[in-house]
Amino acid sequence: MSTFALADELQADKDKYVNSESEVLSLDEYLNRCKEQPDTYATAQQRLLKAIGEPQIIATRNDPVLGRVFDNRDIAVYPGFKDFYGMEDTIEEIVSFLRHASQGLEESKQILYLLGPVGSAKSSIAERLKALMEDLPIYTLAVEAPVFDEEGDLIDVEGNKWTPESDKKQQTKLEFSPVNESPLGLFAGSAADKDKWGPLLQEHYGIKPIRLSTIPSPWATEWLKEFGGDKSQFKVVKRVPSTLRQIAISKTEPGDENNQDISALVGKVNMRKLATHNQDSPKAYSFSGGLCLSNQGLMEFVEMFKAPIKVLHPLLTATQEKNYKGTEGFGAIPFDGLILAHSNESEWDKFSKNPDNVAFLARTHVVRVPYTLRVSEEMKIYQKWKRDSELADAPTAPNTLEMMAQLAVMSRLMEPDNSSLWAKMKVYDGENLTATDPKAKRIGEYRKVVKDKEYPEGMSGVHTRWAFKALSATFNYNAKQPGFKPEGNPVHLLAVLDEHLSKDKSMAADVVAKCRKFIEGDLKPRFAQALGKDIKASYQDSYGEYGQNVFDRYVILADVWLQEQDYRDPDSGEVLDRAAIEKELSAIEKPAGVANPKDFRNEVVNFVLRARAKNNGNNPSWTSYEKMREVIEKKVFDKMDDLLPMISFTKKATVKEQEAHDDFVKRMGSRGYTPGQTKQMVAWYEIWMKNNPA
Repeated sequence: MSTFALADELQADKDKYVNSESEVLSLDEYLNRCKEQPDTYATAQQRLLKAIGEPQIIATRNDPVLGRVFDNRDIAVYPGFKDFYGMEDTIEEIVSFLRHASQGLEESKQILYLLGPVGSAKSSIAERLKALMEDLPIYTLAVEAPVFDEEGDLIDVEGNKWTPESDKKQQTKLEFSPVNESPLGLFAGSAADKDKWGPLLQEHYGIKPIRLSTIPSPWATEWLKEFGGDKSQFKVVKRVPSTLRQIAISKTEPGDENNQDISALVGKVNMRKLATHNQDSPKAYSFSGGLCLSNQGLMEFVEMFKAPIKVLHPLLTATQEKNYKGTEGFGAIPFDGLILAHSNESEWDKFSKNPDNVAFLARTHVVRVPYTLRVSEEMKIYQKWKRDSELADAPTAPNTLEMMAQLAVMSRLMEPDNSSLWAKMKVYDGENLTATDPKAKRIGEYRKVVKDKEYPEGMSGVHTRWAFKALSATFNYNAKQPGFKPEGNPVHLLAVLDEHLSKDKSMAADVVAKCRKFIEGDLKPRFAQALGKDIKASYQDSYGEYGQNVFDRYVILADVWLQEQDYRDPDSGEVLDRAAIEKELSAIEKPAGVANPKDFRNEVVNFVLRARAKNNGNNPSWTSYEKMREVIEKKVFDKMDDLLPMISFTKKATVKEQEAHDDFVKRMGSRGYTPGQTKQMVAWYEIWMKNNPA
């Protein structure tokens, strides 16, 4: 039996932390590794692609549901985004951008900009990309720098003041490039350098000249001067990108419009170092800007277009020329990474419609991130939310998450012409409604209408965060009751939705109106219908023998009626003529509104004869033929009063009634309802049926 040893795990974690930057190479060793392992000098986009992983290609033509959703085309599912639901097209567009950028195409000089409504997973995508960026290491320049004491004097290996006459060596420490620059920048200081070194590096190490895309930093230039131009004195360190430590990954947010400047991106002078260095010296500079920290990695710019335009100017040269200027007078600073920005439509509209911003627009690759429009995928988002919380084991009655997902998706869809929104929602989820709804259109027809709009569907409506809050309130609906334990059911959800739609002012008035319309016109009636089926099925399971008897009797009578014969009842000996048979059959069919009795009877009898041939001459179960099952249900439950005595939670008159009720509750449990939820559902259903007798 294994035991968990915290000390061992802590030591392993420590070793991983130390080893992440313990490999130090010479420049020659680095170049030879580039020859053996080309990933050594991979760009940020190339490393991201590798971390995302090879896709699983799904041929949707082999799946009826997916085939309808994706028009039978092949789709790719990437391991790095396997838990991003209903976002196949968005993820594919992001991967396509990274693929083109990794090939050195125009996308390598552009900002990846995620545009979408609040709560559409823009930030989640950004977080996932940053996490994936941590998977593969980078190689950056470093030097063995002398160590100074507090007074600015050199010290030796024993910590004493060092002098040229000392017999002790100077104490040194490994100093990393403050901008995580690639060692290849040493060979690209000028066009002449590229012309000289490009062919040599390709010939001896397989490094293509296109990879000499960035210049050495002012820090490297200063050290190169101290080394007398000897590049071999530089070291190369293998570093692991880290969001927490801001190694090759950074996050920038817009500040106050009145006092924010470009230092948020490019860094600024370190006032404490001005005592020993000139202001224009790289050694007096704090490379703390977002571009400095994220070189060879990823910089996330949150709500980018809320920042003053002057703050954004360094992005122009950073993307196009792979370098930018700092706030001081030294040379340009290299940047070879990915800039990821995101915001909502209002910010984008305001920025994109200003003709003064055309230079930024040309350097921006927009990927729209709409809400998912598939109920099944929206439900997976809720299931993930529940699974990742303390509600993971909380009982959830059927239709709870589905009802919330249906409301959210319907609120995001555009109203179709000559078709119901409910049908459109079902079609978008891959259902085939040809046989049940003649007005329903094919998914391509719905989408064709949407293409003519300014924005695609899914850019407005109920956002996922709002749905999370509604579900949170649902699971905690009875929090004030003694012995409370979280649980969710559709009845509580309906109450929460009514309250939130009344009080929450963050949602647009037209969306609130649409939601109320959907709830009253679709969700409640359809929930009542689904709940009724569960209740009746649980009742029928308790009294299944009665339903089977009705079914068997109907089949016999329908068969002799079709043959125009009389029937002798084997139990009573009574002979039923054709009129008596017609009367008894009609009594079963009438509550269900069977329109053409002759055809219906013929259909049922033929079904039973075929089933008997496969079942050793025995009749099939009365629930096996959907149409007949519904007819018998109508017969059994023609009136609500027939149902209530057994399903209600009132005190029963006899032991037999109580046993039947307990059996009903047990069977409801097998359908996913706790006893408490069953009581709640029955009470709601009783009120609904009384208020909606039709």
